[in-house]
Amino acid sequence: MALVLVNNIHKSYSLGDVEVHALQGVSFSIGEGEFVSIMGASGSGKSTLMNIIGCLDIPSKGKYILNGEDVSSLGSDQLANIRKDTIGFVFQGFNLLPKMSALENVELPMLYKGVGAKKRREGAMEALKKVDLEDRADHQPHQLSGGQQQRVAIARALANDAPLILADEPTGNLDSHTSEEVMKLFVRLNEETGKTIIQVTHEPDMAHFSRRILTFRDGRMLRDEKVRT
Repeated sequence: MALVLVNNIHKSYSLGDVEVHALQGVSFSIGEGEFVSIMGASGSGKSTLMNIIGCLDIPSKGKYILNGEDVSSLGSDQLANIRKDTIGFVFQGFNLLPKMSALENVELPMLYKGVGAKKRREGAMEALKKVDLEDRADHQPHQLSGGQQQRVAIARALANDAPLILADEPTGNLDSHTSEEVMKLFVRLNEETGKTIIQVTHEPDMAHFSRRILTFRDGRMLRDEKVRT
């Protein structure tokens, strides 16, 4: 079953008197349990596409079906609810709250969802175990390395058991060794939990950890290739 179905999506916006066509007739599907990388140079449309997949924006034209629901023209409140229930986000800059412990940062999505304190703490600790950081649960972000902070962010993305994890340049702030460790963690989580993972990256080495690469240029998809079985 397709978790993500993009059908003839266009996205345009105005910059002064100039109309920019960020996406031009993009179509593809991503099945449950896939690990896919979206690649492209600056201006290729990959960030615009990621915003649409993440329900942070809607297309100007075309359909986007997420988990069986047409979200192409939903309002902001409806999109927020879908993000809360269906998508876990991992960002380049980690986006951890500096005064909170790793455990408290991981609890946040469950807090927003109204999960009780005991269940919230148990779920956060379980997520930290999945990224091998349960022994750092009480540490604040400044007490953790960059790789550890990103693993906390990945645990946070897992906290609500969302079927889709979106990672936006997840290794952009990490050195090459730590980047490989983070990507190997994504591979393991994909294989062990069956989560669908979509990452945006400009680094071919990182893209090849995924099973499939979608390459974009000038708002169009150039290639859709399988790179790993």
